[in-house]
Amino acid sequence: MTDTPAPDASDPAPGPTPAAAPARRSGLRRSALWAAVALVLFLLVNAFAVQPYRIASGSMEPTLRVEDRVLVNKLAYRFGNHPERGDVVVFDGTGTFAADGTGEHPLARVLRTTVAAVGVGEPPGNDFVKRVVGVGGDRVTCCDEQGRIEVNGEPLTEDYLHPEGGPERASAVPFDIVVAEGRLWVMGDHRAASRDSRDHLGRPGGGTVPVEDVIGRVEWTGWPPSRWSALRNGHG
Repeated sequence: MTDTPAPDASDPAPGPTPAAAPARRSGLRRSALWAAVALVLFLLVNAFAVQPYRIASGSMEPTLRVEDRVLVNKLAYRFGNHPERGDVVVFDGTGTFAADGTGEHPLARVLRTTVAAVGVGEPPGNDFVKRVVGVGGDRVTCCDEQGRIEVNGEPLTEDYLHPEGGPERASAVPFDIVVAEGRLWVMGDHRAASRDSRDHLGRPGGGTVPVEDVIGRVEWTGWPPSRWSALRNGHG
């Protein structure tokens, strides 16, 4: 009977089995595939269903504050639904609120909007968030003796307005416009700090925005956590 020699401590540790390297590569390929699928699904949801936006100005205070992250329902006006008075909407202002000819691809817009929502970049310069005050066929005027905006002769109760501005907080700028069918008259909640339909009365459309340019309706404030809430849309 012979003794089995003890292993030398200087001998190298056993290496991986021949099958280990292909298994690792296969695992990496599966992980990359799942990551790609998750990214595609994320982009599809952003493009067609719900998209995050970062609020970059104070024009919608106190409803929406600078650096709020909101979620926009892009299906809100599909399937025969239309924007209503009081809805807070995001729209592409190209040709109405902003210059023509940006030439940005829709996918690039989705990517830029998404990275802006998490604080990594700037939102698309032609996207705006405002409240719908008048829809097609409405006559919108400012203002009655109590300083209220009237729609079709009825004063609006706008309890969402920023208190700054005193008796003229609804609007310091008088106007009287009939909104064409298929278009919207939109304003910020902080009227003294908002560039909205009033500032574009001399542009094509008289300051109104085509319904087809509406990207979606703001439904939720998702960040910061202290601001988590569902947004109230509509008048009443």
